[in-house]
Amino acid sequence: MKTLLPFLLLLVVGLACSPEPTITNEMLDSGTFFDPSLYNPERYLVSKAIPAPTAEQARKPVIIACHGYSASTFEWDEFRAWANGRTDFYLSQVLLGGHGRSYEEFKKSTWQDWQAAITTEYEQLVRAGYQNISLLGSSTSGALLLELVASGYFASRLAPRNILLVDPIIIPSDKSLSLIGVFGPMLGYIDTEQPAGEDKFYYHFRPQETLQQLETVLNVTRKGLEKGITLPTDCSLKVYKSKKDPAADPVSAVLIYRGTKTATGQPIEVEMIDSEFHVYTRLKLREQVSTKDQQNQTATFTDVVARVLR
Repeated sequence: MKTLLPFLLLLVVGLACSPEPTITNEMLDSGTFFDPSLYNPERYLVSKAIPAPTAEQARKPVIIACHGYSASTFEWDEFRAWANGRTDFYLSQVLLGGHGRSYEEFKKSTWQDWQAAITTEYEQLVRAGYQNISLLGSSTSGALLLELVASGYFASRLAPRNILLVDPIIIPSDKSLSLIGVFGPMLGYIDTEQPAGEDKFYYHFRPQETLQQLETVLNVTRKGLEKGITLPTDCSLKVYKSKKDPAADPVSAVLIYRGTKTATGQPIEVEMIDSEFHVYTRLKLREQVSTKDQQNQTATFTDVVARVLR
């Protein structure tokens, strides 16, 4: 998420944003095209591709991969490409509610809407008979998944085998997000000024309403961590955290480590990654990608699958 501070300073000198952003047809915001998972859900969701699994298929591990705030299924495309047609596990790429559509659809969505897409796929898989489900979340999906555990969502359901979080955000690197409730209505929206290539996969404009929703879910999750979150029985949690993350303060990993325990009272795992990217597992469209970045991505994909296949 781009910094809000320059925009807040503009407000101070009386230069507020225009009421509505100028959206072009080349942007995801325009509504002229949607995330491809909406056109072909069977290519992205196991529940649509194999709605009636055989006994053997139902035992095979399923990974539900969930993206971050303002992003789309694109965020996990490289994981699917890396898997390259492997048949020892299935991958569901979930599009968060309100995402991958138009700016107006995004604007009116709540964090509960974002989260509902995850639980919908989870429940459909469970109803179909899948027995081995893991959750893989990046950025804001980390908070959404932790909130599910804290709220007791899995108490009366099949528990996930693994919860794996890449650069989960609990504390933003940009602390001005906490001011969005005050200045948001005056701002209207934030222009990310992101490269044009990202405009097809990430919202270019961030409505202040959604930034307030983001702040809310981070606060809810942080309070849950302060009280203490206990994972379901036989569920493990690992955090993969970039050391120099421009969006999610690395202290997020510390809070998750301190605030979460396994069902047997053991600490969860945290791996700090030598990276300056947020969601370092997504390398496409980055301006500069080093050999180290590629190694980080491959190592994490390998570790995720190894844990799921245990």
